[in-house]
Amino acid sequence: MDQKNGSSFTGFILLGFSDRPQLERVLFVVLLIFYLLTLLGNTSIIALSRLDPHLQTPMYFFLSNLSFLDLCYTTSTVPQLLVHLRGADKSISFAGCVAQLFVSLGLGCTECILLGVMAFDRYAAVCRPLHYTVIMHPRLCALMASASWFIGFANSSLQSGLIFLVPLCGRNKIDHFFCEVTPLLKLACVDTTENENEIFFVSVIILLIPVALITFSYGQIVRAVLRIKSASGQRKAFGTCGSHLTIVSLFYGTAIYIYVQPSNNYSQDQGKFISLFYTIVTPMANPFVYTLRNKDVTGAMKKVFCQDYDSR
Repeated sequence: MDQKNGSSFTGFILLGFSDRPQLERVLFVVLLIFYLLTLLGNTSIIALSRLDPHLQTPMYFFLSNLSFLDLCYTTSTVPQLLVHLRGADKSISFAGCVAQLFVSLGLGCTECILLGVMAFDRYAAVCRPLHYTVIMHPRLCALMASASWFIGFANSSLQSGLIFLVPLCGRNKIDHFFCEVTPLLKLACVDTTENENEIFFVSVIILLIPVALITFSYGQIVRAVLRIKSASGQRKAFGTCGSHLTIVSLFYGTAIYIYVQPSNNYSQDQGKFISLFYTIVTPMANPFVYTLRNKDVTGAMKKVFCQDYDSR
């Protein structure tokens, strides 16, 4: 951070939705409900994958990783947003802004990679069923999950460092509801073209390479499923993969809109509402999309609840 920002600079003001006071009241209620559902749904997925032996498979290992990631991702932004929606003080300290950017960006990048890994898992399950346990052995699963987290936070470290090295010259009003890459760069008092180009290049790699892997995997899956003669087998394969594709579409669609477009086409107001999708809507939808038509998870829930009821 430039010295001009240092001695007297204490923090930022997150403008959020302050220009729409009536909308703030509605958003507070809606986001509070969504956040509680996110906590409930994702915690349930993690608990069930631990408690039921039938769910201790690579698919649910990655799904519980995704649920934990979504819990952390939502918690890094939504509680503070709820406080700001209910109060006049919308400030965040400099250290808090750095931490929020680092954590949210790291978790977002990790989710991009993890969704690609989950597509490979579904490809192995559908297209290589006889070799599935050999391909997706526990050590490889742990390695791929660890690599997703490492790459995500390594990229976040680089991006966060570069962003906070840009001189702001005392500007501290962020036109967003959390510390995010594009709104922070708009505070700069110097030309940020190089930063924007670097962010665009990294975003293309982090976003589009997993999308290419997912597209290839599901192309192969569709071919394999269409060769299945059993209608029930086709429905089961498409049901499981359809859940993953729904989450992928929600997450990547909104993330690509935010990060992979020219800065002069970026609308700050649209960016705020699109950001709500990948910070709260997608994490909330994840457990429900995966469990709504999944007999394994619903069966595990019945077992757990029945055991609790019988023990009473």
